[in-house]
Amino acid sequence: MSASPPRRLGPADAAAYRVLRLEALRLHPEAFAADWAEEAARPLDWFAERLETSQVWAAAGPNAALLGMVGLMRPATAKLRHKAVIWGFYVQSGARGSGLGTALLTAALTTARGTAEEVRLTVTAGNEAALRLYERFGFHAYGREERALRVAGHDHDEVLMALSLG
Repeated sequence: MSASPPRRLGPADAAAYRVLRLEALRLHPEAFAADWAEEAARPLDWFAERLETSQVWAAAGPNAALLGMVGLMRPATAKLRHKAVIWGFYVQSGARGSGLGTALLTAALTTARGTAEEVRLTVTAGNEAALRLYERFGFHAYGREERALRVAGHDHDEVLMALSLG
């Protein structure tokens, strides 16, 4: 599936972002700390504000619907500002294997390189495709949080990963 180059989303993209975000939370609840029901109940303005205050990149398909997204967050506190966090990374199943995930992660890391010394993320243990992608970029596992997420009564571990930008 052909996708546009990743671009940073803004408040005007809130409706399209909301659709893709809710799809990700519904189809892969074990991969996100956010809950589908909680976010589905939020008004569109909440998503627009999130895009105003966060760095989120996405790419669209030929019909302009978003196919994938990734967020980058830098803590505001001085003692944590040297690190950035990748969050909300999702690529629709039909676009996986197309290079879209690589393009999205590259966009986020390009921005991080100018502002942070290290990028961290978590990935659900057992998500081998995601682990391989992150390892190709140079991320390494530095820990594992057991029972990080509980979804429908089932616990999921998360692998903690980091990439030094120094």
